Amino acid sequence: MSRTLVVILIILAIIIVPVVLIGSWFARNYNQLVQLDEQVNGAWSQVENNYQRRSDLIPNLVETVKGAAAFEQETFTQVAEARARAGAIQMTPETLKDPAAFAKWDAAQGELSSALSRLLVTVERYPELKANQNFLDLQAQLEGTENRIAVSRQRFNETVQAFNARIRTFPTSIVASFTGFAQRPYFQSKPGADTAPAVKF
Repeated sequence: MSRTLVVILIILAIIIVPVVLIGSWFARNYNQLVQLDEQVNGAWSQVENNYQRRSDLIPNLVETVKGAAAFEQETFTQVAEARARAGAIQMTPETLKDPAAFAKWDAAQGELSSALSRLLVTVERYPELKANQNFLDLQAQLEGTENRIAVSRQRFNETVQAFNARIRTFPTSIVASFTGFAQRPYFQSKPGADTAPAVKF
């Protein structure tokens, strides 16, 4: 082997080895970010499933209550309108990355929660509803769904935390900035959530 060929091979090795190492490091970090991003999307789909379950229960609950409380039309209208607003906002993996769109969706779901709370307070005035098995079953399903929503929101926040921490950690932050990965928004507690509600009997 000639001396020139040896020098060329050494120069190529000096160039190629670092490129291969950097490329494999970049690919490994990129793939980890993709996996974390998919975990966030998967956790989000569970959140949506639980909110959809709640949305599907509402018409049956309203119809059951209407039978006993026919003149509470304003409350029924508020629930129907809040449900329509909440259902009108569609979140996709792309819009899920937008904090403003996420906040708008969350606010619409919060309005629906408030309207449902008002509906359930209305029920307290109608003892016959408390004895109606259909209503009791629907109420139990709604309570179970609200618990599922709380759990899925917590799991979503945990996956978002892992994702956000990863993209902010050096040197993965370099890969994230080159590939367009950005921090995801969290579910936030509602204003006044730190104050215990007043319970009256």
